[in-house]
Order: sequence, then structure tokens, then C-alpha cells
Amino acid sequence: MPLHDWTRVPSGLFHHFHQSWSIRIADALNAGRLPEGTIALVKQRSGPREPDVLAIEARAGRGRFDVEAAGLATMEPPVTQIVHRSDKEIYAGRANRIVIRHHLGRIVAVIEILSPGNKDTRAALRDFVDKTAQFLREGIHVLVADLFPPTPRDPQGIHKAIWDEVGDEPFAFPAGKDRTLVSYEAGDDRVASVEPLAVGDVLRDMPLFLSRGLYVAVPLEPTYQSTWNVTPKEFRLAVETSVLPEPDAN
Repeated sequence: MPLHDWTRVPSGLFHHFHQSWSIRIADALNAGRLPEGTIALVKQRSGPREPDVLAIEARAGRGRFDVEAAGLATMEPPVTQIVHRSDKEIYAGRANRIVIRHHLGRIVAVIEILSPGNKDTRAALRDFVDKTAQFLREGIHVLVADLFPPTPRDPQGIHKAIWDEVGDEPFAFPAGKDRTLVSYEAGDDRVASVEPLAVGDVLRDMPLFLSRGLYVAVPLEPTYQSTWNVTPKEFRLAVETSVLPEPDAN
């Protein structure tokens, strides 16, 4: 299903959609895609401008993943249009690395689906970028889906804003593309697999890294489509036409 133009409707409608989409992504990952001992959970953030986080957690005490029990995870190199690599250290030392724990285990990866509120002020964008960079410092891999065009606060897109905290390399969207899917592999040698896209494009599966070199393909397109299929007709019509229903006079 082609990507819709979510700028046509109020941000509250996309918020509803992406919450439902997050659940479907988690369900798809938990249905045998993740290695044994890991689980995908949707966690709601506390701030009004922050997206829900889909976190991949490993049970406490697990070390390296057993490739033989890795579900659909693979070590084949991911294929995206653009790959950035940096071995620069954000922190001068490594002693202060934080381990985030949960009652089910240690967070190893997160999926972030941006909402318009994440980019509607400099403070909101700075907050999102800082938290994403912090995840990478802590060794947590991140997959970001930004289905909205750049704003004056991220004129080259969300990836450039994040990558400036890592490697500060040039980046420009290919002609006709202004939305972003990007997977970040954490570690001393950080890698960004970037897939620029446009309204009307089909969402490709994106890698979500679980450990160094091991990732699972996240089925963005089928989960997006299944979410769209159960969205109310009036909602879908508004997204497709930019025409919101007239309020009931009664």
C-alpha cells in the first residue's frame, strides 16, 4: 500500500494510527521473528510531544544471542539506499555506559515512530535527537520511521539531525524523496542504514539490530496496511482527500 500524506490531517489522527500500527509491529515481531528470550513491548512515553516506543527486551542474564535460536534474525548485510558509518566516539570515555533494565530484562533496541509534535518546536526536536543519541551511546539499537517531511527545524530530515551527533557527514535526500526510514546499529563503529521515501512509496522491511551484526527485518508494509484496513472509513477518507467531516450540527 502506498504511503499516505499524513500532513493532510490533524496530528491527533496520525497519533491514533501510529499507536495502532505500533501494536501490529510488536505482534508481528513477537510471532516468531525475534530470537528466543526477547520480546517486543509498546511503551508509552510520558511527555505529550514524545512518540510511543516499541522496545525490544532481552531477559536478564542473557548474553550474546544464540544464532541457532534467533528466530528470523539474520547476519546478512541489510540493503538500503544509503549507508553511513562512523567510528567516532560521542563520549570521550566508555566507563559511564548506562545499562537500562526492565522487570523482563535489558532493552537492546527501540523503534520510534515520529509524530508531528516531535518536530514542531526546536525544543521538541532537540529532545528527540538527544534521546536517540543517548540510546546509541548506551549500546541500544534504534529504528526511526519519520513519515513527515522536513521542517525548518530539520531542513535535511531527521536522519541528518541525529547523525550530526554521531558523524556530522553530508546528507541530502534523493530527488523526489522527503520522508525517512533509518536503522541505527549501536557500538563504537556506528552504522546508519537509510531508506529515503516519498508519499506513494511502499514501505520496505527495515533492519532492527539486536546485537552487533544480528538484526531482524521489521515488516513495516504489511503492518501499515493491516492498520489502515481497520481504520474507520471517515478517517481514511480524510487522509486521502484532506477533507474532514463536517461537525454534527446536533
